This record gives sequence, C-alpha cells and structure tokens, in this order.
Amino acid sequence: MITPLSGTHYGLTAGDYSATIASVGASLRMLQHNGRDLVVPFAADEIRPAYRGATLAPWPNRVIDGRYRFDGVEEQLPLTEPNRGNALHGLAVWLDFDAIEGSASHVVLVGTIQAQAGYPHRVEVTVTYTLDESGLHSTVSGLNTGHDQAPWGTGPHPYLTPGSGRVDEWTLSLPAASVLRVTDDRLAPIGLADVATEEDGSYDFREPRLIGSTFIDHAFTDLERDKDGMTEVTVVAADGNGVGMTWANDCPWVQVHTADQPNPAASRLGLAVEPMTCPPDAFNSGTDLIVLAPGASATAGWTIYAV
Repeated sequence: MITPLSGTHYGLTAGDYSATIASVGASLRMLQHNGRDLVVPFAADEIRPAYRGATLAPWPNRVIDGRYRFDGVEEQLPLTEPNRGNALHGLAVWLDFDAIEGSASHVVLVGTIQAQAGYPHRVEVTVTYTLDESGLHSTVSGLNTGHDQAPWGTGPHPYLTPGSGRVDEWTLSLPAASVLRVTDDRLAPIGLADVATEEDGSYDFREPRLIGSTFIDHAFTDLERDKDGMTEVTVVAADGNGVGMTWANDCPWVQVHTADQPNPAASRLGLAVEPMTCPPDAFNSGTDLIVLAPGASATAGWTIYAV
C-alpha cells in the first residue's frame, strides 16, 4: 500500500474527541469534538498546505535573510520563504517522524534534525500527542545529541476554527499586552508596542471582540496568566461554539495569523494560533532563545479543546 503524501496516520479517540496525526512534520491533521472541526484539516493524500498543524523546530517563525551568527560563526539557512527572503518555520516540518509509542489515545513521534549547512547541530525531536476528555495535549522536546551547543526554539502551527464561518465572523480573546511590530514587506521585527495604542488598538483583544476585517500576522507577548501560570486564547463563532488553546510559561510568545490568502476561496478559513518559546528572528536577536548544551533538552506544551 502506498503511504499518503502526508505520511503515516495515527488516529486518536477519547470521549467526544477524535484526532489524526500525520507523521510528516509530526502534524496535527485533524481534530474534532462531536464531529465539529477544531482545527482546519487537510486531506491525507495532500501536501500539507500553509504549514497546517506542523511542528516548528528548531525555530518557529522566521530567521530574516536566513542568516545568523552563533558561537562566533556566520550561518546561512536555505530561504524557504523565497518571496520574503527568509528561512521559515524550522527544519522539522518535512521530516517523516517515527512512532515509538502509541495507544488509542496517545502517540509519541520521534525525528532527528541532522547537522547540515546553516544548522550544524544534531537535535532529536520528540512530539507527544495525548487525547483525553479535556482535549488534545501536545508537547515538543528537543534533545541535543551533538557535540556542540545548539540554538533552539519551537511551537505548533494549528489553524483554529470554531467549526463554522470564517475569521471575520469570530470573536477572539487574546490576553496579550504587547505586539511585535514588523515591516510590511518581509515581516521583519522592528520592536514591541502596546496593543492599546498600536494601529489605534487594532491588535488589542484583551477584551473579547469580533475580529472583523482586521489583518493579523504578528507575535504577541506580555501574556496574562491565571493562578496556575496558564494563558488561554479562545475563538468563538456566532452560534456560540468555539475552540480554546492554553499553554504555560515555557511559551512566552504567541504568533497569531488571520490566514489571508490571495485566493478568496482559501482565505481566512482559520486563525493560526502558535505558542512559541521565542519570538520571530530569535536566532539573531537572542530574545528568549534556548541554547541546548550537549545532552541537554527543553520541552514546551499546549492544549486545544472545544468551547
């Protein structure tokens, strides 16, 4: 039997939830609650569009120009976002991960980022998906199996959907006080701004409100957390159905994107919500960049659930 283009599939079920994990990129291909989509799915025998559900490592978002200096050495990554001249979303997105553990509600996938031009480090990436009656819990761990220290960052790339309508019709709750300003042409970071004043408050969703026609492709930080240290983002449709996402202090940033596309039929189908351990271009800025010593590891996690 020919393996689908998105890789080997692992179906998970628990309570009213079901999910499908695809091995290429350790991607979340589908997540439903009582048959209602919570993420924008993609077909099994399809090249995953727009990084839907992919695991981002060893960096999330962009390295501007694909260039950075680490340990005194200039590195040049392949420009995987050629229209903007950047290296986008890491090196794990097209790895075919192997399952080393699994059950009806749980799968553990492992892949290795081999030392290569632009990233001369070897890092083993372990992605765990666990489904229970409270939602889908995911963790990503990076283990430095090389001889030298390695820069590291990670995050997921789900496009959240409450199950009906489009982004314009949804109400967003995003408890972030600061937004990272970027250039219009290349989305290169400029500096942090207060959401209350930037673009007349267009990015201020600390009080839930309709997204409307607002375009968002920005990283946010200074996240409000509950007594357990968790941040929660929710997206709710007009019918009251919604989807939520929570994560802890291991991700002090979140990228949010309204998924605007040139083709109107494919535009604004979901809201990308990407908790991140570091901001865009962290390989250059060093902001919240994790440096893995040989033999060291780092883990981050998040949960998606029905509202």
